[in-house]
Amino acid sequence: MKKSIIQILKFLAFLLVGLLLLWLAFRKTDFTKLGEGLREAKYVWLFLSIFFALLAYISRARRWILLINPLGYKPSLLNAFYSLMTGYLANMALPRIGEVSRCVALGKKEKIPVDQLFGTVVIERFIDFLSLLSIMIMILIKNSTTIGPFLIENIYQPFHQKLSEIFGAAWIFWAILSSSGVLILFILYKSRESLRRIRFFAKFFEIVKGIIHGLKTISKIERKWEFLFHTVFIWINYTLMTWVVVFAVKSTSHLDLYDGIFLLVIGGLAMSAPVTSGLGVFHFIISRALVVVYGISREDGLVYAILAHESQMIFGAILGIYSFYALVRKKESYNSLKDSPPAPQGG
Repeated sequence: MKKSIIQILKFLAFLLVGLLLLWLAFRKTDFTKLGEGLREAKYVWLFLSIFFALLAYISRARRWILLINPLGYKPSLLNAFYSLMTGYLANMALPRIGEVSRCVALGKKEKIPVDQLFGTVVIERFIDFLSLLSIMIMILIKNSTTIGPFLIENIYQPFHQKLSEIFGAAWIFWAILSSSGVLILFILYKSRESLRRIRFFAKFFEIVKGIIHGLKTISKIERKWEFLFHTVFIWINYTLMTWVVVFAVKSTSHLDLYDGIFLLVIGGLAMSAPVTSGLGVFHFIISRALVVVYGISREDGLVYAILAHESQMIFGAILGIYSFYALVRKKESYNSLKDSPPAPQGG
């Protein structure tokens, strides 16, 4: 009961933060112009965006299987896909809970230890981080005079300033964070034998061991070229998914593929914020980027942000609900068949 209340409070807190950011994004907006932009948008492009998203999800599920195989398990592509989308659905309730949810879903379905699956997800997230960082460096090198200052002024400086206000200087925060982490790890390592007698820590060390075992799979992947292919293919589809939406709005339809990559990067940074589905953060950052970098009106920038974000959110929710239902339904069907009385023998 207490755990449920905490989860509800977390959900409400993240929702309130998202709503606050939405208010910041939409304040001083001419809603008449915003409404006109939404009415005049070419929604057919959203279906193409959704198609590219679907390709990326399928490819991501296959890449996850390649990470799981070295653990000695061979989950089906369908179950991996359903679990992945169930995780995305969970993220709409609480940020980052989806990583755990998809591991639990696939673990129960395919009888795979959840802690080992979580190790593969850690690898996935690290590879995604490196991919996004590489793309960001590429666009900074190509257009450092416009995009570089935008990222510094609208993402780095506000974060740095907030840390300085709280701690006096940003380096103090990082020093406290890193030293605290090292100290905690040192205490846990030195006291590991005595802590194992406590049930909570025994379970904790077991989970850590499983995660480490899962992390080792990256060096044991047999189909490395296929893994690389899916990593590239995923980000190509993410880029196309983001870019084609510009053609839905007249004032953004002149933006080229490179501009789509830029929108992908800042959109990815916004979606990584600890807010439910990037709510508010995505709309604020994307619309501001379109205004500052490309001189597009605030209202048209918000039209693009709404179309790009809400189309994917609705599609993800529909696919996630169906995926969760498919996983539960198959399990129930199997249990019903197993528990049913044997058919009478003819004679």
